[in-house]
Amino acid sequence: MLTISDLAKQKILALLEAQGKQGSGLRVGVAGRGPGGFQYDLRFVDGQEKGPEDTVLDAGGFQVFVDPQSVPNLTGATLDFVEGIHQSGFRIDNPNSVWSDPRARAVQEVIDTRINPGVASHGGFITLLDVKEDVAYIALGGGCQGCGMADVTLKQGIEVMIREAVPEIRQVVDTTDHAGGTNPYFQPSKGGGQSPFA
Repeated sequence: MLTISDLAKQKILALLEAQGKQGSGLRVGVAGRGPGGFQYDLRFVDGQEKGPEDTVLDAGGFQVFVDPQSVPNLTGATLDFVEGIHQSGFRIDNPNSVWSDPRARAVQEVIDTRINPGVASHGGFITLLDVKEDVAYIALGGGCQGCGMADVTLKQGIEVMIREAVPEIRQVVDTTDHAGGTNPYFQPSKGGGQSPFA
């Protein structure tokens, strides 16, 4: 299952003491997938917040709760604490593949190598959330969230590239809350603004 390094244990125990939360546990889970791999949820919880199907690990001084959906993706991973000049914090070294489904792996590769480099020039990024049957579910972030050209980018760029590279994918669904972007439904000025794929 999940291994916790000695340094990570020391830092967690120190944080629990500093916050007056001795006796609390640490919930570790996979919250999603992003351009850099798995996205994790790490937070302190009361013992009463243990789910009936959670895996419980004794970390020596505190318990770790892992939800059943996260267990396969965290097996063999290590929670560590890294101290550096520019950045310090908890890090999970995870040997598991972000996607077990070959179609999802193929879609992720298209996003990483072809789509994200294109939308990055406009300050955006695309995240693959899931592949179910023949539908890929994505979210647009950064400059793509709330952009007036998001639909054009999706239909004329993202969906075309994904379906071309992975013919088993019949549809690409944008799950983004575009009203929550920095410039929700930004309308480009006449003659200005375009999709990075238009």
